Amino acid sequence: MFAESPQDSRWVEARVDLDAVRHNVGVMRRIAAPAAVWAVVKADGYGHGAVPIARAVVAGGSEGLCVALAQEGVELRDAGIDAPILLLSEQPVSQLDAVVANRLIPTLYSIGAVRAMTEAARRAGRSGYPVQVKVDTGMNRVGVAPGGALDLIRAVEAASPTLRLAGVFTHLAVTDEVDNPFTAQQIERFEQVLQSLPTRPPVVHAANSGGALAHAATRYDLVRPGITLYGIEPGETLRGHCTDLVPAMSLVSRVSYVKRVRAGERISYGLRHTFDRDTTVATVPIGYADGVPRRLGNAKGLVLLGGKRRDIAGMVTMDQLMLDCGDDAVQVGDEVVLFGEQGRERVRAEEWAEALGTIGYEIVCGISKRVRRVYLGAP
Repeated sequence: MFAESPQDSRWVEARVDLDAVRHNVGVMRRIAAPAAVWAVVKADGYGHGAVPIARAVVAGGSEGLCVALAQEGVELRDAGIDAPILLLSEQPVSQLDAVVANRLIPTLYSIGAVRAMTEAARRAGRSGYPVQVKVDTGMNRVGVAPGGALDLIRAVEAASPTLRLAGVFTHLAVTDEVDNPFTAQQIERFEQVLQSLPTRPPVVHAANSGGALAHAATRYDLVRPGITLYGIEPGETLRGHCTDLVPAMSLVSRVSYVKRVRAGERISYGLRHTFDRDTTVATVPIGYADGVPRRLGNAKGLVLLGGKRRDIAGMVTMDQLMLDCGDDAVQVGDEVVLFGEQGRERVRAEEWAEALGTIGYEIVCGISKRVRRVYLGAP
């Protein structure tokens, strides 16, 4: 049933199963043990809602949280979440006072950032403020080069007692490709950095979801799973490693209009689909402004209605899409599951991703803010 209210009676909602999220945390904890789990809840919890997801993963045993932006960490603190929060990349200098005030753990990979963070901690009268250093072992996005890691860590240590080195980490580029040798190369480079240090850092980490699932050597002291916590596989070659995960999000709507269309009629913008038989068309009030990609137009069997897979007829429009229902009886108000379960059928976000040549991450992160999130399971 739709959770309608006078303020929001639109027939579209994303249902998020918090019990599934907690279950997935447990799966990742068992796989990674004895390493700890620090859940990645950036990008509004991958579109699921950062605050409810953060509460769920902590309840499920995540010992810390990871976000991309200082603002994301502040949102969690404002909601009363007290777990350690790691910022996964350097933040603008203008954000550093908020970083300190909200007890966020900054990531550093440049001398300028070390200096700016030192000043921010001093302004707040803090000593021993924890920071982490990120090493770029080959992804070439952000991080200090392996050859500069020792000097950067020495700069952090020189800022003592204001700053304290709390950890050193790297990020892996191809763990979703199980047999790709580049993961081993990255770990070899990372190990060389660790061996060059006078003492082992308090915490060492490298594994994202794919690393935690399939590359034991990457687990170190903690793992940083993201997409697996939402029940979505990190990549096609990891399907055998993800059998215990439960998808957390379902995207659900209703039929808003039904009409009969004759063979030879065309439909939607561009009139790119022609019906080869008389058929029933169901209009659904959800479109690309809600996160159903326009490129999913004319997709085969990727939407559920009446417990059956249905084809999208024509292009997805901004606010609506249409389904080809053949001769089946359909009524206004019937439930439509864009991805999720209905009866004995399930459409997974990964199926949409495969049809679009992308990844499941993009599908769930792309569900827009105008889609109401409804939370199921224990809060």
